[in-house]
Amino acid sequence: MTFKTITRTVTFCMLILISNPFLAQDQHAKEIVEKSDQLMQGDSYISTMTMKIVRHTWERTVVFKNWGKGRDLAMTYIKAPAAEKGQSFLKRGNEMWTWNPKINRLIKLPPSMLSQGWMGSDYTNDDILKESSIVKDYNHTVVNVENYEGYDCWVIEMNPKEDAAVVWGKIISHIAKDKFFPLKVEYFNEDDELVKSHLNSDIKRMDNREIPTKTIVQPADTPNKKTIVIVDQIDFNMKLSDQFFSQQNMKRIR
Repeated sequence: MTFKTITRTVTFCMLILISNPFLAQDQHAKEIVEKSDQLMQGDSYISTMTMKIVRHTWERTVVFKNWGKGRDLAMTYIKAPAAEKGQSFLKRGNEMWTWNPKINRLIKLPPSMLSQGWMGSDYTNDDILKESSIVKDYNHTVVNVENYEGYDCWVIEMNPKEDAAVVWGKIISHIAKDKFFPLKVEYFNEDDELVKSHLNSDIKRMDNREIPTKTIVQPADTPNKKTIVIVDQIDFNMKLSDQFFSQQNMKRIR
């Protein structure tokens, strides 16, 4: 390729961006979301979390361990309470299963269960097993820049791509400009109604990166109920083989 050809190519690309500034904005928005997602997930991770489910008349706590690799492989193991201990959940690609040792049964989860509450919480199966990808399955646009909880944030609107099998009709995320972690994420249904919000706080350094370690999942229609998730420990970019994420291993992990 000659210098003249390179110059023409660069000039052509610049003209496209100048004539369509939204193309540049959308690409910038996608890069922000991708960097935020990478911060929170890494290439792989192993984590232990405590989840408190709060209702008007009762509360209960679930402790679980997560393994994840990319967006296609995930495993979750319930450590407590005793009644649910040993249950595990597996995601491989677009397929998901749950293993219940008390009844010695492996059950495949249908796609219709993605939006249902996980373990009776306000987290969904999609949240835990990360079936959909906020990077690949959505188009992204920076719609505002505002201060939230003391952080200057990009406000990014995400709308699902036409061929994406996703739960949400729209997602709006507040991502800190200097740290790239999400501080507030709002989830809307197909009728553009707010369903729930994830409110992230308690920024701590874990495995050499600053991340929110507390998430409050707040349903929009029931203010007297919520789910609180605490990251007790997380290690990023761990060596995990694809074979680790198997139906056989669902019965062995601890």
